[in-house]
Amino acid sequence: MQFGRTYEEFEVGAVYKHWPGKTVTEYDDHLFCLLTMNHHPLHMDTNYAEKTTDFGKNVVVGNYIYSLLLGMSVPDVSGKAIANLEIESLRHVAPTFHGDTLYGETTVLDKWPSKSREDRGIVYVETKGYKQDGTVVCIFRRKVMVPTETYVKERGGEQPGRPTPLS
Repeated sequence: MQFGRTYEEFEVGAVYKHWPGKTVTEYDDHLFCLLTMNHHPLHMDTNYAEKTTDFGKNVVVGNYIYSLLLGMSVPDVSGKAIANLEIESLRHVAPTFHGDTLYGETTVLDKWPSKSREDRGIVYVETKGYKQDGTVVCIFRRKVMVPTETYVKERGGEQPGRPTPLS
């Protein structure tokens, strides 16, 4: 199973469809809100959401949706990353509700060699998240510093920290 890519493996225009998806539960949403101290009633109070919002029900907190999509992209995009350099934009374009299933895909927009170190490069990507019915809910663009093949080889290969079994 591939876990991330080296600079040479990224192609501008490539699209990676992240699998599997994730069905968002009320528990997921509430736990994320509690962990991050986001106590907005839109996310936590069903009575409030039903009576005072246009949605008529709780909306999943947007930063959880972003975090899920970022996590989904790791095996395809940043599994070998040296650093996430920048989140250039983050847009929440439609609400997500408890019970919705999210899927993601990332498009490689551009790439260029590092100006300061020749053993790495920068990859510029856009990730879109969508629900089971195809509705796009979140779009973000980021720049990721990834190693070249030389970097990986010089540091012990694909899994340099993995111990070998004693047989």
